[in-house]
Amino acid sequence: MSQDIYRKIRGNPKFAVLASDRSRFAWALTAIVLGAYYAFMMVVAFAPDLLRSPLWPGATLSVGVPLGAAVIIGSWLLTGLYVRRANRTYETLNEEIIKETR
Repeated sequence: MSQDIYRKIRGNPKFAVLASDRSRFAWALTAIVLGAYYAFMMVVAFAPDLLRSPLWPGATLSVGVPLGAAVIIGSWLLTGLYVRRANRTYETLNEEIIKETR
């Protein structure tokens, strides 16, 4: 694409909205995932007895297994949330910007 097209796209006010909203949303989700991961790692480091304790008396499954799985599944769900928003909101804005540029 030519520099003129790039200039038109970057000059479009919708592009600024798209870029800032997408960036803000991605950073928020990143903070949530990293916060959950580092909180789990802090519990591993400073309260390992909590994670090693059984889910109920006599159980062979410890508390740490479902908590670790929750961190992983939560990350997947947040990724799905981002993809859903990208396909619905960001893609629509992207198409509008391209139409206005032509």
